Amino acid sequence: MSESIDHYIAACRRRGREEGVSRPENLPFFLAGEKRKKAAVLLVHGFTASPYEMRLPAEYLARRGHPCLAVRLPGHGTSPEDLARQSWRNWLQVVEEGLQLLSAEFGPPAAVGSSTGSLLLLRAAAGGSPITRLALCSPFLRVRHRLARLAWLLRHLRPYQHHPKVPAVAPFFYERRPLAGIAEIHWLLADLRPRLQTIELPCLILGSLGDQTIDPESTEQLFRQLGSREKAFHRYGPEAPHVLTLPDNPHLADTLQRIGRFLDGTDQAGEETSRR
Repeated sequence: MSESIDHYIAACRRRGREEGVSRPENLPFFLAGEKRKKAAVLLVHGFTASPYEMRLPAEYLARRGHPCLAVRLPGHGTSPEDLARQSWRNWLQVVEEGLQLLSAEFGPPAAVGSSTGSLLLLRAAAGGSPITRLALCSPFLRVRHRLARLAWLLRHLRPYQHHPKVPAVAPFFYERRPLAGIAEIHWLLADLRPRLQTIELPCLILGSLGDQTIDPESTEQLFRQLGSREKAFHRYGPEAPHVLTLPDNPHLADTLQRIGRFLDGTDQAGEETSRR
């Protein structure tokens, strides 16, 4: 690990513990990468999750030779109350810092995102951050709940939404979702939508018909709105969940392989592709 990355990780971990992160799995991490060195990769988790969500893809990519940095978005891994105080611009700042750090150390990096983490990477790309390729799991333009668009108003009446998790992953996700955070996602989307056509990076989009969190049709709509000349889309069936990077995804091995091949540029890794 280089001195600058070592310093960055140590500082982020220290700040995380000061802010209330109690589980080491919820702290940011860096994996140096094995074998022949390939492009560095930034990994960004989703809303109410933590870097734990990106551990398996990071380990897989590191074995393929990619140095991998997984960041922790502000308000995550601490408490729902902490998350309710954050803005999407706070999250974006951490993503941009991670991209700049990897770029300075290894050259322009690739990136992998999950859900809201995917949206933040798209926004960073639209803003000119150094990224070579994007592999995005479950990005979206709409969430499933019909009242989600009113979260900015409902947060004053009902601050939290209960979202139970299975015991195996409960320590790494919030079971109470702050509606203030959901409102931030909608403001992020409002900022991102008109910028999608300006994004011309190679992009892989992975989604699932079984997604109970977001509108799965909006994942394909996002894919079609991207301005990328090289892009690929694959959608799993109803058996696949929203989070594609954890063991409860029955297609986890396929998901990781598609991401790995796409980042290496060896194939499109999706059934629907576009080259213009």
